[in-house]
Amino acid sequence: MTKEYKTIVEVSGPLVFLEKTEPVGYNELVHINLPDGTTKRGQVLDTSADMVVVQVFEGTGGLNEESGVVFSGETIKLPVSKDMLGRILSGSGEPLDGGPRIVPDEKVDINGASMNPYSRMPPEDFIQTGISTIDGTNSLVRGQKLPIFSGSGLPHNEIALQIARQAKVPGSDEDFAVVFAAMGITNEEAQYFMEDFEKTGALERAVVFLNLADDPAVERITTPRMALTAAEYLAYEHDMHVLVILTDITNYCEALRQMGAAREEVPGRRGYPGYMYTDLASLYERAGVIKGLKGSVTQFSILTMPGDDITHPIPDLSGYITEGQIVVSRELHRKGIYPPINVLPSLSRLMNSGIGDGKTRDDHKAVSDQMYAAYAEGRDLRGLVAIVGKEALSERDRTILEFADLFEDRFVRQSRDEDRSIDDTLRIAWEILSEMPEAQLSRIDNKYIDKYHPAHKTSE
Repeated sequence: MTKEYKTIVEVSGPLVFLEKTEPVGYNELVHINLPDGTTKRGQVLDTSADMVVVQVFEGTGGLNEESGVVFSGETIKLPVSKDMLGRILSGSGEPLDGGPRIVPDEKVDINGASMNPYSRMPPEDFIQTGISTIDGTNSLVRGQKLPIFSGSGLPHNEIALQIARQAKVPGSDEDFAVVFAAMGITNEEAQYFMEDFEKTGALERAVVFLNLADDPAVERITTPRMALTAAEYLAYEHDMHVLVILTDITNYCEALRQMGAAREEVPGRRGYPGYMYTDLASLYERAGVIKGLKGSVTQFSILTMPGDDITHPIPDLSGYITEGQIVVSRELHRKGIYPPINVLPSLSRLMNSGIGDGKTRDDHKAVSDQMYAAYAEGRDLRGLVAIVGKEALSERDRTILEFADLFEDRFVRQSRDEDRSIDDTLRIAWEILSEMPEAQLSRIDNKYIDKYHPAHKTSE
């Protein structure tokens, strides 16, 4: 028999405090019956011998001591089906596209189960995003978690949409899907996302979750878990390779801080909860490839660094958990370069596992290393030129300086709908490397120079 408790003693922000209940479970789903006959949903946030704290999803307006609370005995579950592909849903899984509710094959706990480290397969399959600065120098590998570190006002959303449209495994006819989750976005941004997905046809192979800025902060905490649950279902039940794009993790962490303040928790660094590292890990670590299963979950998480500070707790903790980062540069953005990705602080720790002969191309690693070294030196020389002038540089240094400009203008810069294959990316790389004397290509083996250098290919 279901019991209804009318023992609310306090309502504070999105939280409701009850006493004199029977033992209830953490994260248990709650239904709150208001005196006017409406019902709101909530989740058990904290429980003790004499008090239960419930966070309410739809806000606490209209709640009072006469409201009845019913504990469902189960956690929040997402109704999942392959019919989710092509749908746009709210942060709580409700349809936003005017379509019917999803008829589920099953309902799955959104918190997921921890992946056994022994069952993980080492990621090694290259994913082509069509963006040269990612594919060429910071390659994404199937099963990897690779965040994008950006700043306020930078085009990270455009980069995310471009990746969602273009991502594929070259030479493979396996099912590939995208799960896109946006947290704390404005109505204008939501319309932009929806229109782009529908206009480009990317929606056919995508599931989109949208949590708006005026939605409850509590829903923002469940949105990425909804998305990852949908991704795991498509990957491990339907053998699909799923790319999960989460934007913006900063809004998610702000919701965590807001909930921590409402619970009167002792804050950690800059007011964020002390358990934020563990909480972020519970999201990031849901990416991977499992032995014996064909599907995979790969993650691109986008976070905006407050004040462009890479030492801020959110990017700092994310960097400890994830396998590298892609850094969006305000300096390149001011130059009018899109996508403004700075390859120097960017890193993909699993790149070497997913590139090379039989995966991308045998010269990929050497070309990437050579461009990275030359561009880093060219950036340093720009500072020197500001002091001593270009005339004081040696002939070699001028060549490196010119390479840095060419690198930004031809390799980094591309249009928002330009989908470069890995062969196109490496061809452009060789074209700009050919502007340097062969003697300066010290990181590339002569066999690759003979095989791919434009001067040698022309003379064949």
